[in-house]
Amino acid sequence: MVETMWIWIALGLVLFALEMATGTFYVLWFGIAALLVALGTWVFPGISTTLQCFIFAVLSLGSLAVWKLYYKKTETHSRVGQAQGEEIDRVGLVFETVSSMQNGKIRFTQGLMGSREWSAVSIHTIEAGTQAKVVAVEGNALRIEAI
Repeated sequence: MVETMWIWIALGLVLFALEMATGTFYVLWFGIAALLVALGTWVFPGISTTLQCFIFAVLSLGSLAVWKLYYKKTETHSRVGQAQGEEIDRVGLVFETVSSMQNGKIRFTQGLMGSREWSAVSIHTIEAGTQAKVVAVEGNALRIEAI
């Protein structure tokens, strides 16, 4: 019969592999808990199965709660693919009229954040064919002003 220690080691390794496949850091704590229970069954071989499962649950949920409490996302890592300020003051050509009542379109000679054409908003009317500069990013649109 297989020792319970090896079952916990196998479970821990499977959970680590699952973590590597998902990359979420949630399953990691369950894998670590399984390996710690395996270590506990090696040190104290007489631990009952019920106590092993209880220790696994406490270690898993406790470590996950501590990680969630102290883990803080940094702003730059959570904004992958989003603007971070380098597009401000870029100049483009308005090719659909923009006004306070209607969104328009602006085109850049060089791509801006992965695209050459963007929705544009403005508080002033800017006619098609006018050059404009970006003053802010508002959601999926660029706030522009005529130059």
